[in-house]
Amino acid sequence: MSSPRVTGLTVATLGAAPAVCHHCVWWQRRGSSLRELDKRRWMERVEEGLGSFGTVYYGDDGRLVGLLQWGPAPLFPHAWELPAGPPSDDAMLVTCAYVTDPASPWVLQSLLLAAIGEARDRGAASIEAFAWRQAEAESAGDRFLHKTVFPLDFLGDFGFHTVRSQGRISLARLDLGGLVAVAEGRRERVLRVVKEAFLPDPLPAPRRP
Repeated sequence: MSSPRVTGLTVATLGAAPAVCHHCVWWQRRGSSLRELDKRRWMERVEEGLGSFGTVYYGDDGRLVGLLQWGPAPLFPHAWELPAGPPSDDAMLVTCAYVTDPASPWVLQSLLLAAIGEARDRGAASIEAFAWRQAEAESAGDRFLHKTVFPLDFLGDFGFHTVRSQGRISLARLDLGGLVAVAEGRRERVLRVVKEAFLPDPLPAPRRP
């Protein structure tokens, strides 16, 4: 039996995730867009340019028990259409979480802590997420199994504060120690990867007769 471990979400590690995560592009596509988006191609381009695009948690039996998708906010254009948006251009945005065991909500805590540490290491100025004020009677399973919008009190425990609210939805932000003076050219690199991630695949070269 192995020890629990946390590692990056990549094309390789996504294979062990729940099937619903394999092809979902809800965050990567604007709601009004009719253009198909190849998620695998998107992942490959992001991974090649920036590295992992989230965090996964493996239990002591080696099975994946939770994942958290996150990355530079411009990678997730749907966030600009949500209430309380848009996110900050310079933020790492936490977009969704999936925990396979409703009896283990602490897995999400470990994933978020790992994401905060990784975002800080990458020189991000902040990490943001969309949040909502949940019902008091909501169970742990309802709160943490599959989330794209997180309980506001859960994020508050990590030091997130509300940037703006619309109805019950808020945009929450955690400033990462004022790490604004990052390596020169990092913003340009992120923008390049964002553009490449959404480019259509090149057409095959015509065959010569």
